[in-house]
Amino acid sequence: MFNEVRYCDRCSYLFLKFCLIVYATIFWLIGGFILAIGIYAEVERQQYKTLEAVFLAPAIILIVLGVIMFIISFIGVLASLRDNLCLLKVFLYMLALCLILELASGILALIFRRQTEDLLNKNIRKGMVNYYDDLDFKNIMDFVQKTFKCCGGTDFTDWQVNMYHNCSAPGPLACAVPYTCCLSKPSEVVNTMCGHKVLEKERLENIDVIYTRGCTNAIFIWFMDNYKIMAGLLLGILVPQFFGVIFTWLYITRVEDAIEEYGHYMGGLLDGGPQETKQQSKWAKCCKCMPLIDLVQTPKKP
Repeated sequence: MFNEVRYCDRCSYLFLKFCLIVYATIFWLIGGFILAIGIYAEVERQQYKTLEAVFLAPAIILIVLGVIMFIISFIGVLASLRDNLCLLKVFLYMLALCLILELASGILALIFRRQTEDLLNKNIRKGMVNYYDDLDFKNIMDFVQKTFKCCGGTDFTDWQVNMYHNCSAPGPLACAVPYTCCLSKPSEVVNTMCGHKVLEKERLENIDVIYTRGCTNAIFIWFMDNYKIMAGLLLGILVPQFFGVIFTWLYITRVEDAIEEYGHYMGGLLDGGPQETKQQSKWAKCCKCMPLIDLVQTPKKP
């Protein structure tokens, strides 16, 4: 006679399994969506590509982010469906590693703020050299200058690095800055030549014509002034990962408890050897993804 294992009486197991499957599936779909957008943007960017710096290529950043999210979340979906301890632990360690790296990067960026600003300014100047050749960077720079009311990286004189805006260049753009640096009112028609010859003048002479402060400082100041929005954004990124780590860790403990209490069960898709006779209990048949439990055979009495 066989004694059936009633695995479904562990309500916490079903709850954790459902939460982990939903969590991993949502981020798997989000990762696939981001990856698709990144691939599409990169294909379009190749038609106009002249800038080689990966740091300044949003499409590359989207592809890398999408691949990481897609792979990690797929491992989580597979592990939670099959209760594979090896994959569950890989998923846990990957989530924890991403969380630690994000926290460490944010803390280091704040501690070494001056070095962070220098790195940003250096990469911004690299992008400004090819401002008219790389549409991705041009759109980003125009948006930043209009939104944060700034000009250049360190200040407006950074536009000297561009071959068209350099004062030694021929043409109407010589010693000028892009029109997105100019002071303007919403009701006014944009004058694309409003920054004409401003690089020949001192900062105080240009204060009523263009934005003279650099965009790096403007962005950092905006972050400090809107710390509540930034805190909400950071929590929105970090809290889901934190809960993913907690749910995965708790679920691993429940699966390990089941192994210790009931014996070995099918480890998952990676098992290649022959499996012993296993069967789901009648209470578990409603959940097809539950593990197959070894049935314990009681010896017959003589």
